[in-house]
Amino acid sequence: MRFVELLVEYAPFFLEATWVTLSLTAVSLAMAMVAGAGVAALAMGRIRPLRWLATAYVGLVRGTPLITQIFIIYFGLAYVVTLPAFWAGAIALAFHNSAYIAEIIRSGFLSVPTGLTEAARSLGMSRLKALRRVQAPLALRTMLPVLGNQYIIAVKDSSLVAFIGMTELFRTSQNMAASTYQPLIAYTVVALFYLAIVLVLTVVVNGLEHRLSRHRRPATA
Repeated sequence: MRFVELLVEYAPFFLEATWVTLSLTAVSLAMAMVAGAGVAALAMGRIRPLRWLATAYVGLVRGTPLITQIFIIYFGLAYVVTLPAFWAGAIALAFHNSAYIAEIIRSGFLSVPTGLTEAARSLGMSRLKALRRVQAPLALRTMLPVLGNQYIIAVKDSSLVAFIGMTELFRTSQNMAASTYQPLIAYTVVALFYLAIVLVLTVVVNGLEHRLSRHRRPATA
């Protein structure tokens, strides 16, 4: 009964924190998609120094802990400009996710058979039109499940911005634990909120994947 009472009492705070978590994740992923696409383009380009630069960027991000990146960006930017914790956290999460998204995009495009692209060009399509009509749709079908998984990871990773003072879901559970002296209940509640978000995202991603793969299913009589 104590669990239910505390859940009802703190539900408004967790709902507000959920909005903060989702907003932070959405903003950071939007930036990460743009940056990741740019890094992927460099990695697949013909200019060798730029390919090396993209590889070094991905290696740097993937080789260092996210919490370290958050602290470096949050405290490092303070020497140049004072940013709210939200934007510092969004930039740090975008920096982190962009490397993984770059690899997902690169792998997706590399999975498209070269022969299909060459066939499209031989039919008179420009490079841009072949990219838009042939390569991108096929690559997207490969990338979507992995991108969906990365988005889910990003939601959970956003909990680390609690350590730079953002009142998102995890920070709210810390506040609840400190005020109620019931840490087990507090962290169980926040786990349920994260689980609900992940389940919704999973359903959305599975629905999109199902729609994109409809053409592959044989027609029924």
